[in-house]
Amino acid sequence: MEKLNEILGSISSVIWGIPLLILIVGTGIYLTVRVGVLQIRLLPAALKLVFSRNHDKSAEGDISQFQALTTALAATVGTGNIVGVATAVVLGGPGAIFWMWVSAFFGMATKYSEAILAVRFRVKDAKGQMAGGPMYYLEHGLKQKWLAVLFAIFGALAAFGIGNGTQSNSVAGVVKSTFGLETWITGAVLMLFTALVILGGIKSIGNVTAIFVPIMAVFYLIAGLLVMIMNITAIPDAFATIFRMAFSGEAAVGGAIGAAIRYGIARGVFSNEAGLGSAPIAAAAAKTDLPGRQALVSMTQVFLDTFLICSITGVTIVMSGMYKDTSLAANELTSASFGHFLGDFGPYVVAIGLIFFATSTIFGWAYYGEKCFQYLFKNPSLLIIYRIAFVIMVPIGAVVSLDLIWTFSDIANGLMAIPNLIGLLGLSGIVIYETKRIQEKLKEEKAAAKAAKSI
Repeated sequence: MEKLNEILGSISSVIWGIPLLILIVGTGIYLTVRVGVLQIRLLPAALKLVFSRNHDKSAEGDISQFQALTTALAATVGTGNIVGVATAVVLGGPGAIFWMWVSAFFGMATKYSEAILAVRFRVKDAKGQMAGGPMYYLEHGLKQKWLAVLFAIFGALAAFGIGNGTQSNSVAGVVKSTFGLETWITGAVLMLFTALVILGGIKSIGNVTAIFVPIMAVFYLIAGLLVMIMNITAIPDAFATIFRMAFSGEAAVGGAIGAAIRYGIARGVFSNEAGLGSAPIAAAAAKTDLPGRQALVSMTQVFLDTFLICSITGVTIVMSGMYKDTSLAANELTSASFGHFLGDFGPYVVAIGLIFFATSTIFGWAYYGEKCFQYLFKNPSLLIIYRIAFVIMVPIGAVVSLDLIWTFSDIANGLMAIPNLIGLLGLSGIVIYETKRIQEKLKEEKAAAKAAKSI
């Protein structure tokens, strides 16, 4: 097992080297420029769309825009927001949090572009349900089916790592340390719950996440904000530490680009998934009249995931100073940090938050993985094989080595991102076209609303 982990670690270091980091951030920068820093200009409009009840129910799609958002958020808001942030700090220092923010800012443009292409090139499958994502815009938009096949293979495999094993492993670990329950028992319970939800398909997953995600996010945010308010005088020093160590030699111990940059970007992508191509699979199922409308909703995933939830975790860790304790493992650091401020109640906040986050992530990624599998194997009857394998992986992930499962996830994530980012760059012209359409539509709607008020 140690030898396998060593081999996978070497592969991960190669994949997550300078070329991929440049490709991920570079694509985000390029798209940001091309859409005119849309993630700032239209963020208020995007957030308004998220919480608006005035959606076109007659538009094509399987689930509402809000359900598409919560399904994607269910997949993105997970272990990465708690254990992933802690791992970035342990391996790259507090400065890694700054690079998570950088990747998230440009990642908002990336996520926006992914969703546009997903809706634009979506198709109806044999059951009359919407199917979309990178495999479809790589095949039908870029006309490169071999890239589409590669993405689907990597996506189907990645679901077992980022969307399954890491989640059940983290839940089992925190439940054992907090409540004393054996990891295999937690794995078995998660397996049963997962089977009940995912066998119902996207509509079942959408219904569950529409309730699950808001509750879990609000709970964790309230607990984090309570820590911030109670220790408001420590916040300036925490931010100063993050910015200072983002560029200092103290943080840059991982090579030429520095551990802070590498792990900040890698864990940021693990958390918000911008560039991986996973979230647009859910966006493609949304009921929407224009690709750009759903794209704006999808863009808010990165904002909510990284700038809100990950920041709560990261700033709390830095404020506590617990990251300096080298005896603490990454999966213990967040609990210890919240415990530093909230006493015995702190670890329970993290445990409950992680249980909700990770469980919902499993649901979201089950859908992503099966859509990739469905693209590769057109026979619908084979889908049950993938679902069974996915369900079986849940208890396995709960008991295997944490380092092994995280390393496998990093490899699968990187391999997914490469063909997807190539597609985004090659189809950026369509993103610009659809951006102009949605901007004109929003102006028309704003003018109509203003005229209606003046009557």
